[in-house]
Amino acid sequence: MRERNGQEDRPSLTPRQARRVRIVLSAVVMLVVAVALVIRLGSAPSVLTVGFYGIALILSGTAIVLSRRGRTRVATAVLGLGFVLVLLGEWMLGFPGGV
Repeated sequence: MRERNGQEDRPSLTPRQARRVRIVLSAVVMLVVAVALVIRLGSAPSVLTVGFYGIALILSGTAIVLSRRGRTRVATAVLGLGFVLVLLGEWMLGFPGGV
C-alpha cells in the first residue's frame, strides 16, 4: 500500500458496502431501542417514555431510508445527533433510570 503523509492507505468501503453497513447499524439500533422501550414500559409506563423511544425508532428508520438512497453520511448524522438529543431530553426531564 502507498504511504501518504506518513500513514498507510487503508482500503475504503465501496458505496454499496457503506450503505449496507449503515443499514445494518440502523437496524441494530432500532432493535435495541425497541427492547429498551419494552423494558422501560414494564418498569415505569409513561407517555413521555413512549414519545422519546418513538422518536428514536423514527430516527433509526429515517437513517435506513437515507442509507438505501446513498446518503450514508447524512444517515450517520441523523442517527448520532438524533440520539444525543433524545438522551439529553430524557436526562433533562429527569426520568428515573435515565442516562
